[in-house]
Amino acid sequence: MQSVQAYPKFTPEMKATHTLLIPNMAPIHFEMMRAAMEDEGYRVKVLGSGGHAVAQEGLRYVHNDTCYPALLVIGQFINALKSGAYDVNHTALLITQTGGGCRASNYIHLLRKALVKAGFPQVPVASLNFSGLEKDSGFRLSPTLLRRFAASIFYGDALMSLANQTRPYENEPGAADACVARWTREVARQFGAGRGVSKADMAKNFAAIAAEFAAVPVTRVPKVKVGVVGEIYVKYSPLGNNGLERFLQGEGCEVNLPGLMGFVQYCVANMAETVRLYGGSKFEEWGADAVLAWLAAREALMLDAIRAYPQFHAPTSFVDTKKLTQGVIGIGNKMGEGWLLTAEMIELQMTGFENIVCAQPFGCLPNHICGKGMINRIRAIYPQANITPIDYDPGATRVNQENRIKLMLSVARERLGQSGGTPPADGRAERPAYGGADLPGISLPPFPDPVPAHV
Repeated sequence: MQSVQAYPKFTPEMKATHTLLIPNMAPIHFEMMRAAMEDEGYRVKVLGSGGHAVAQEGLRYVHNDTCYPALLVIGQFINALKSGAYDVNHTALLITQTGGGCRASNYIHLLRKALVKAGFPQVPVASLNFSGLEKDSGFRLSPTLLRRFAASIFYGDALMSLANQTRPYENEPGAADACVARWTREVARQFGAGRGVSKADMAKNFAAIAAEFAAVPVTRVPKVKVGVVGEIYVKYSPLGNNGLERFLQGEGCEVNLPGLMGFVQYCVANMAETVRLYGGSKFEEWGADAVLAWLAAREALMLDAIRAYPQFHAPTSFVDTKKLTQGVIGIGNKMGEGWLLTAEMIELQMTGFENIVCAQPFGCLPNHICGKGMINRIRAIYPQANITPIDYDPGATRVNQENRIKLMLSVARERLGQSGGTPPADGRAERPAYGGADLPGISLPPFPDPVPAHV
């Protein structure tokens, strides 16, 4: 058997000869990122295969104790290579690496071993990371591609947020999805024309996107509002969470998925926080803060465009989301989704989404600590918090997962009937009045400035 140390490398020359396969995580975002890569000369295919066959393929080559997202991603890759749809001698795989203590940093090594076992030792794997891993990777992120990736994530977050706030109330089914498809194509077209990434272009596009969704005819009636948090892949990927978003929409809920850019900003912010907490290069701290400022300026354009329409709730800015951790969880908790997972649950409570599905791969330690482990703390501050952690792994059946969610929704519907579907007046939960006997020795965090009302 070939040594896994002698793996084939993705070289710059393969850009012209190989098709890059990418596992799909966030469908809206990744479609625009695919277009950005093709404009750079790459030949790209975002994989859409799913279902039982992918998980079973992963189980053949990955130990079942391995993180569930790794099992699915590797299974999806090998399933595609076995399908006969690709010339395996001119196909490469692209996978992200997060760095740090998360097992996601090791996916690439597991994938290479699996490729050898599956009979595809010639297929190179390229790494997309910002942590200095795989320094010999031939996949290069040019400044233009980086800017387009960032723009794709912002556009994807805006489309995802506005569609989720429109879809449950639309008079004509499919109207919100049509807006998403139209703008996904439009952004790809602008990338091809060398546009869509400047601040002026993004401001113009955000305003047009928000206006188009605001023009969709809707009938707003009280709906159960459900937020989704969790491990980054399982949170967004329909393959990873068994179509959770569509399931909740089918149950008549308004769904809120905090944006993907929040995770990107979290990763950048952690670089600076590591230096502040433990020491290190001040240049790295300055660089991370500069990138955050660059992203914040573009985030503000998106939020301002959404806030222009009072029927929509604009997501909380990353800076304000980070403040929500004060008195609840330390910023040093930064393995996996870390403190961001807790902060997103608090943000959802404050913006009228007291019902939360915490989606996590079975055995994901950061999620068990910063997700499931923080539920009681959050309930102490927000007694109405209705949070259900759901484990996803090859042995967890979809029926059991959905039944647990339905139990959570039954509580939510009962509360909705009791309140008449009326959210807090300012769009956030009221702060309970605690006495010292209730939370001894714990200082509750102050509320940040009010966020825009959810209508």
